[in-house]
Amino acid sequence: MNLFTTLPPSEKRSQYELRALALRDFAGLAPEQALDPFALARFAKLLVVDFDSITGLSAESREHLLGTAADQWSGGACSQPLPSGWRIVILNPAHGIHRNRATLMEEIAHVFLGHKPNRLAVVGRSPSLSKDAKDIGRNPVREGASKTLTRDYHHADEEAAYAVGSAALLPYFALRHLVFEGRDANDVARRFRVSRQLVEYRIKVTHLWPIYKDTSTSRNQHV
Repeated sequence: MNLFTTLPPSEKRSQYELRALALRDFAGLAPEQALDPFALARFAKLLVVDFDSITGLSAESREHLLGTAADQWSGGACSQPLPSGWRIVILNPAHGIHRNRATLMEEIAHVFLGHKPNRLAVVGRSPSLSKDAKDIGRNPVREGASKTLTRDYHHADEEAAYAVGSAALLPYFALRHLVFEGRDANDVARRFRVSRQLVEYRIKVTHLWPIYKDTSTSRNQHV
């Protein structure tokens, strides 16, 4: 394994990859092994709490969060730690295990990269939802009668955390090898226990998409 095949061609992605490789090295993983964010979370002092165990959440808000608003949130960590120093993480159970793994890995990356929530963002406009949002760790602040605000990360921090988390789940060295082998995105997703969407995202941002499309064409011609 050499530097050319270990890191993506762009400087920005190479920096993300190096941080992701440090996480994988800490977890003691080989390049072809899948990473388990739930096992890694305890080292970041993140306590994953099951959504169904939340108390004080009204039936109406629960139905809203898991129904019509299910695609509007993936999860997150409470901005205030517990007395033990651990932070509670809530994951959206409507999203499935692969998306939950990616969301949790992003939260782990925030901790690993030393990010701190430092700006306010509107997360809802229902006064009745404000109290319930607090109960699931969003720590909102009311503004007037309709807006609900919560602490959030800068866009650059969000981008870095997702990029590093995704690279930790699916490292470039293994991805490049599988793409050159002509493996389908679904096959790669099964191997690393991630979604097809995450695989395609990684292929595109690491500049492997043209090769992937070429090998896909060749693969389809021989089916």
